[in-house]
Amino acid sequence: MRQIARALLGVAVAMMIAAAVGCTKLPPPTPLSELNQQQMSGHDIYQLRCAQCHNDRTNQPLQGQSLRGIFKKQYLESGAPANDDRVLSVILYGRGMMPASGRGMTAQDREDLLAYLHTL
Repeated sequence: MRQIARALLGVAVAMMIAAAVGCTKLPPPTPLSELNQQQMSGHDIYQLRCAQCHNDRTNQPLQGQSLRGIFKKQYLESGAPANDDRVLSVILYGRGMMPASGRGMTAQDREDLLAYLHTL
């Protein structure tokens, strides 16, 4: 009886860990045909500044992690909260192997890029 209880406890703990880490299936990104003007502008900026290192519509990493579902998770890969301030900070100042990429971006460019990232 104790072995069964331990096994059930182990399964429960594993399920809690999986839920905490975010092992859930992400919904698909918003189709490009459904993006508004600001999101499409952000897509253009993404293609120019981010697409060479990050996939946006698949989970496959390139030189950097995939950004699909970046705001659909509670936390970024770094453990930081997945919110506009943290993502923008990484874009502007870099982190780890990612260089600072915000040079030459206007405030509107940054807002448009974030709007697009929210559709992923």
